[in-house]
Formats: sequence, C-alpha cells, structure tokens
Amino acid sequence: MYATKGLMTGTAMALVLGASAAMADDIRFWTTEEQPERLAKQQEMAAQFEKATGNAVEVIPVSETDLGTRTTAAFAAGDLPDVIYHSLQYALPWAEAGILDTEAATEVVDALGRDTFAAGPLAMADYDGDIASVPVDGWTQMVVYRADLFEEKGLEPPNTFANVEAALEALHNPPEMYGFVAATKVDENFMSQVLEHVFLANGVSPVGDGGFQELDVAATTEVLDFYKAIAEASPPGELYWKQSREIYFAGDAAMIIWSPFILDELAGLRDSAAPTINDDPTTKELAAKTGIVTNFAGPSNPDGAAWGDVRYFGITSDADTEVAQAFVEFSMNDGYMQTLSIAAEGKFPVRTGTADEPGKFSAAWSEIPVGVDRKAPMKDLYAADMLDEIVGGLKVAQRWGVAEGQLALASKMINSQAINRIVRQYIDGEVDAAGAVAAMNSELSAIN
Repeated sequence: MYATKGLMTGTAMALVLGASAAMADDIRFWTTEEQPERLAKQQEMAAQFEKATGNAVEVIPVSETDLGTRTTAAFAAGDLPDVIYHSLQYALPWAEAGILDTEAATEVVDALGRDTFAAGPLAMADYDGDIASVPVDGWTQMVVYRADLFEEKGLEPPNTFANVEAALEALHNPPEMYGFVAATKVDENFMSQVLEHVFLANGVSPVGDGGFQELDVAATTEVLDFYKAIAEASPPGELYWKQSREIYFAGDAAMIIWSPFILDELAGLRDSAAPTINDDPTTKELAAKTGIVTNFAGPSNPDGAAWGDVRYFGITSDADTEVAQAFVEFSMNDGYMQTLSIAAEGKFPVRTGTADEPGKFSAAWSEIPVGVDRKAPMKDLYAADMLDEIVGGLKVAQRWGVAEGQLALASKMINSQAINRIVRQYIDGEVDAAGAVAAMNSELSAIN
C-alpha cells in the first residue's frame, strides 16, 4: 500500500517513478485557478513534477461556477480527472457520492505527517476518520484594527466581544474616527460572511447533526447585541466590503472585518485600491499601524473561532492512484511554494513545515512576493508575530455545518439571507431580540 512507502519527494520520487518513464501514465489535473498568471505557475509546477518523476500532468482550467456540474457529469461518464483542486464545499458531498478516493487522500496526509498540517483544515475534511481531500491552502477572516490607537489607549486586542466594545467606547469619535465599519447591506454576501464569523465566535450555529437546530436564545441575543453595537459605531448607510476598506484606508475607522486579500493593498502595493491615509498611494504607514486578529471569541464561547476558507486536492475514484498521490505529495512538499505563490496573500500554508523542519513552509511563504503594481514579501510588510497570527488562525478555522456534515444545508441558510435581513431589522429597532431569534428559527427551519 502507498502508506508504507513513506514520503516520496525529490530524488526518491524520481527513482521510484522516473525509472519507468517510458511507461509513464499521464494524469489530468483540474484547477479553478484559471487566470493566466496563476495557470502558468501551475503548469510550471507540473513541468517540475514531470522532470522529477517522468509523469506528465495535463493542467486543465475549469471555472469555479462550472466545477460542480462538470465533476458530476464526468463522474457519471466514468471520466473524472485524476486530481481536482476544489473548495471546501465539495469535500464531504463528493466523498459521500464516491467521486473522491478518501483512502488515497488519507494515505497522502499520513505520508506527509498529520501533525504537519493545521488542525482546522483536516477537521473540516474528516470523513469517518479518513480525510476526504488533502488540504492545500486557506485563509481566515480577520478583525483588522489600528494597533497604534489601541496601544495609545491601553486597549487589549479586539479578540473578544468585550474587547471590541471597550475599544468602541474609547475610540469612536465620528466623523473623525468611527469605531467600526460593520457590514449592513443585506443583499451582499459580505454581510453573510461577517455574520457567520460573529455567530461562530459565540458558538452559535443553526445546524446540528440532524439538520436544522434552533438558535439558542441567550447566546444569539449576545450576538445580536454585539452586532448592533458595532453597527451603531459605523457610518450611516448600506455598508459592505467596499466602504469598510475605503473608510479604514482613509484612516477614519478603528476596526473592520475583512479577508487577508486586503494585506497587499493595505501596504500600498495595488494602485486600484491604495491607502488614502496620506498623499502617497504607495505608503506603508497604515500597514505599520495595523494589527490583525483571527481567533475571535464571544461570552458564550471563550475558546472562540476563526472563519476559514480552505482549498483541497481531491484524488478521484477514476484516478491513476499512485501517480495522482505522488503529484499531490510533490505539490505539498517540493512544489509547495510554487503552489502558494499563485496568490500568497490569500493562500496561507495549511502545512507549516515538515516533521524535521516544523516552520519551513511558513517561513518560506513569508518570503513570497505579493502585490499587483508593486511586489514585496510579507515578511517585509508585517511583523513576524502578525504573520504567525495570520497562519495560526487555520488551526481553529471553522464553518457552519462542516463538523456535522451539514455544510450544504448551512450554505442554503446563508444564501437565503434571512439572517442578514432579520439582524438588520434588529439593528434598526424593528424587532426585539426575542422576536429576532424566533423569526430566524422560523425561517431557517423551513429550509431543506
């Protein structure tokens, strides 16, 4: 069995697979990273793998919106590719459908070393003790805050509801400074994502092992009160990602919630989204004044949670298994920096190192240049402890429904935007807390 082979990389892999190059079995790799620059990096990695092993990889771009239907059709036709780079939402449903070879993925993770992977992404892909797909990269949503102002006022980092509320009291001084820029535009997915993060932080979820579960009144009321507090410390209007970034970049907000894709822009590396805190669009002043929090906790969940998005390599049931496994191993070891360099600001290493060098990949990731109009490595933009926080968030990354096998149902609930609408009604004083919880329970229970 593959698991007995140990880790095959570099020279060892070349000896095992390259010796019979004349009999090499080409494999197909579907990827949703279809932009030309990103595709080229994956093709370069495939070429490196072929040079090391003698096995060619055909890199095939597939639109993210078409991936589900194309995969289902290919499975029905018995013509799946060997490896698919896919999002979290497909891992467990595809495992249940028989599209993924979970034993093959588990053997790769075990060969690389489970302890070398962040716990969160592995837990998200747990399939009856196996690993549905091999975690590749991910990111966690962040509370982005003005660390300089927090330090001036002697405030604790905004890693709990209470700490955020204390900072609002100390820093909210409109229009010069808003305490927060909360997402309040009901029909924007951004509000859905931020709200799920805040609910998770307080240990509240609308799904359990059997499907819908009623929202706990007391814990949900804490979420509602917290969200109302940050909304009241925000500028007026319908707010989503655009305003939160613009207001923070102007130096007029103390805190926002955003994805890590803001990090290169924050450091003045992208002309189309430049900081405006001063007259220099390339300024790194705001980046130097910024801190981030990934693990965020409410009063009913002191351990907190991080909202995470993870991508995986799925080895399919139609695969040339050994070659597919070797390709995934290579992509997670010798080729791992090539894998992450596709978009390093949003592809954090879920595998931080090897058993012998535990921090190897995290350190190398921090040296990958990021940016659009200008380039610089993360380690030159942000302090080491901040980078540790960014990568460390994946250890506790969560999403509604993953642990319970109810991700599909949770996604339907989120996409209904019922939670957004009812939370906004609570913020606007149209309904009290008990009425808001009852309304959410009523609407969410009808979704299946």
